Amino acid sequence: MNKETGSAGFPGRLWKLFASVRLTVIVLLSLAVTSIVGTIIPQNQRPEAYLNEYGEFFYRILSAFDIFDMYHSWWFQFLLLILSVNVIVCSIKRFSALWKIVFVKNPFFDISKFRDFSDKEEFVDTRSPEDLKRIYVPIVSRSFGYRRIEETDNGFCVFAEKGRWTGIGVYIVHLSVILLLIGGLIGSVFGFKGFVNIPEGKTINSIRLSNTGKAQDLNFDIRCDDFSIKFYDSGAPSEYRSTLTILEQGKSVLTRDIIVNDPLRYKGINIFQSNYGELPPKDITLNFKNRITGMSNKQKVSLGQQINLSEDMGQFVVKGYRNSYDFGGHNLGKTFMGILTPDNGSPVHVIMPVRFPVFDRMRKGKLAISVEDYDRRYYTGLQVTRDPGVLVVYSGFVIMIIGCFITFFMSHQRLCVEISKSGKNSRIMVAGTANKNKLGMQSRIKKIAKNLSK
Repeated sequence: MNKETGSAGFPGRLWKLFASVRLTVIVLLSLAVTSIVGTIIPQNQRPEAYLNEYGEFFYRILSAFDIFDMYHSWWFQFLLLILSVNVIVCSIKRFSALWKIVFVKNPFFDISKFRDFSDKEEFVDTRSPEDLKRIYVPIVSRSFGYRRIEETDNGFCVFAEKGRWTGIGVYIVHLSVILLLIGGLIGSVFGFKGFVNIPEGKTINSIRLSNTGKAQDLNFDIRCDDFSIKFYDSGAPSEYRSTLTILEQGKSVLTRDIIVNDPLRYKGINIFQSNYGELPPKDITLNFKNRITGMSNKQKVSLGQQINLSEDMGQFVVKGYRNSYDFGGHNLGKTFMGILTPDNGSPVHVIMPVRFPVFDRMRKGKLAISVEDYDRRYYTGLQVTRDPGVLVVYSGFVIMIIGCFITFFMSHQRLCVEISKSGKNSRIMVAGTANKNKLGMQSRIKKIAKNLSK
């Protein structure tokens, strides 16, 4: 018997736990602390960055608790689940009382309470109660959805109400919170966020996830057909645009240009223009100037291609390219590096900054080598995301707006008009109440009394 009592008591205790407002406060505070930590510690960075910042010991501890990707961690999802169950249980527990108010066919009216209101309106009319009934009932019916007439000892009462259903506004808000939490869980569990760089003319079918660094297949191909960039007069980029093509089984199904904040969406996957970069050029036009004769010779070469120079100057090969090159504490910008091998001499390293064509003269060799031109090749950097819970989240926001409007701007209003015989005249009392905006209800009672007195 004790076992049965204990078994029956556990579900009750569990129900009481999830129906507790204290649990709600604890979970919300935990989520707030989590958000603060997630703001202080950048999320989804490279492991090397965390190792440099915190050291190996603290990196292992923080990584064990998924601090570097908190919003996809099991314990964050568990907090969202607990909060969802908590809101559902609290709503169910308190809904029974609301059910009796909203869905009752014949609501209970206590005329004594209306008579005790201090802000009721009273006046006298010379017509009989029966004559006033025929006049007052249609007037009250136009303003209130429900009304009924009850006879009294020396007259009658007209009871009316409207907005009984507005009590569900708070539960609509609860539903919206649940949808937001469920949408967040769906996106956290089944969604992903990653990055990929695509050179012009190349095709990819997978990305690298931000949180784990693992490859994520897309089940379709993305090809970068073209990349273009515009610059301000200062040299800063004003706009960069990628022309992307989606391919299914090798066939083109969609082609579109994307820019920053104007993504391409396909099969629930969002493709954003994130950044760009310059690739090492394939073809470079070099200018070889003989410092003795002043003669110049231009040749088009490829990266890594060795060429024989005229006038028995030896061989030259472009070995590399950098977007920035530091020389003596100064950034030379885009720079090519090459090796000059004279016929009778040792190899010489040659530095060729694009912005400083006369830079190689400092070497004081027979030849001054500079970059005349080169083909500019770019890659487009894309951020690729998938959030299957976004429609649920949007629905939650819409429902929350509706629920807040009902909760804060609509009310349950009740009205009582009592007509009683007073000698040869009739005495009329008009009283009412509302669960919200009581001052507004007082003004309405005065207006109704004024209309009835006419």
